[in-house]
Amino acid sequence: MDALTIQTMLERQRAYFRTGATLPVAFRVEMLKKLYNSIKAHEQDITDALHADLGKSAFEGFMCEAGLALTELSYMIRHVRRFARRHIVYTPLAQFASVSYRQASPYGNVLIMSPWNYPFLLTMDPLADAIAAGNTVILKPSAYAPATGAVIEKIVAECFPPEYVAVVTGGRQENTALLEQKFDFVFFTGGQTVGREVLRHTAETLTPAVLELGGKSPCIVDNTAKIGLAAKRIVFGKFLNCGQTCVAPDYILCHADVKDQLLAEIRKQIEKQFGTEPLKNENYGKIIHGEHFKRIFGLIDPAKVVIGGETDEAACRIAPTVMDNVTWDDAVMQEEIFGPVLPVLTFRTIDEVTGLLADKPKPLALYMFSESKENIRTVTEHCSFGGGCVNDVVIHLATSEMGFGGVGESGMGSYHGKDGFDAFSHYKSIVDKKTWMDLPMRYQPYNRFYGWLLHIFLR
Repeated sequence: MDALTIQTMLERQRAYFRTGATLPVAFRVEMLKKLYNSIKAHEQDITDALHADLGKSAFEGFMCEAGLALTELSYMIRHVRRFARRHIVYTPLAQFASVSYRQASPYGNVLIMSPWNYPFLLTMDPLADAIAAGNTVILKPSAYAPATGAVIEKIVAECFPPEYVAVVTGGRQENTALLEQKFDFVFFTGGQTVGREVLRHTAETLTPAVLELGGKSPCIVDNTAKIGLAAKRIVFGKFLNCGQTCVAPDYILCHADVKDQLLAEIRKQIEKQFGTEPLKNENYGKIIHGEHFKRIFGLIDPAKVVIGGETDEAACRIAPTVMDNVTWDDAVMQEEIFGPVLPVLTFRTIDEVTGLLADKPKPLALYMFSESKENIRTVTEHCSFGGGCVNDVVIHLATSEMGFGGVGESGMGSYHGKDGFDAFSHYKSIVDKKTWMDLPMRYQPYNRFYGWLLHIFLR
């Protein structure tokens, strides 16, 4: 799609938004229901597309993509009327007689750019929030997940006219053309490198943006943790989608006294969850493409592999792999892994952990396995991270009652549920001043009596 076509599409959406058609809450609810029903009707198409792009099983595709998208839509359908209504706030006595309120207002024409690792969920979740807030939307799915992109395009065309919601497919050329347009709001999910480019473009036009990025998310296991359960949950979260999850545990920081026990339990869990030959497990999935496979493979030091390490380059598959005796200088610790490779490092004290993490870029997620309330409190209060779990991994993003987002290098802004509605809304602060009386003290000429009243009101 060329730049002129994209510009024409956006101009049509601007004109449509100006008609006010997206503002009534009843219209928003109707559109959310249409999208919900369409996803339900195309569940098999979504499953097939996710398997084609990422090798995802039907179970994992619904659990981690279509099902979560439906959950966000149903949440918005239930709550958008409450989110969109005026919220009366306290009015100071000095502004008597008046009523003060906050009114949510859609930004207008928004751009949503989604990644390839969860191509359906990370397109539909922000779309649900944007529709609930009353915006028009241009969606840009990742070119690396073409089958899912085609299903998204089909569902959107079935539900909405293009002047309301439209899909732009393609690659870098289309991304560049979109970012050169003046949107009212941009929502981007992806890597930090592209995120910087998005922020540069939005800064030029002073366009507000939410960036959902990534980072090296630590998983801390102290010497009080239930090691068997920790291993079970870590293996699930790390190797879900072959490690291609923005909130996957990137590496383990394990207390030195329990490291050998943890490694033994991780070995058991990998075999239990994926079999003795994970590369033959049809539910395990694959790496998205060859270049990504080569990058991940290059991070593996064969001398430090203690579990796994098997690969199938032709099928873009890497078995769940664990590396021991890893140092902060190893290649695997220099970038976000975003694949099924799990390095293990050790520590002796919790203060050592908080000191180490204070000097690292702020991660999107942090996980802590411990039975010590003191250790949990120390880590969660002193470490800066987007969100996380205590005694589990990744599940914090699966609730619409909590916002999901990063901090610092891992992103800015959050969404899901009310936070998602807020992300795609501007809140107008409005004072409705009554006309049946008018306090005279603010007007000149000033006098001592009014000054006395002023000091009573403003304190």
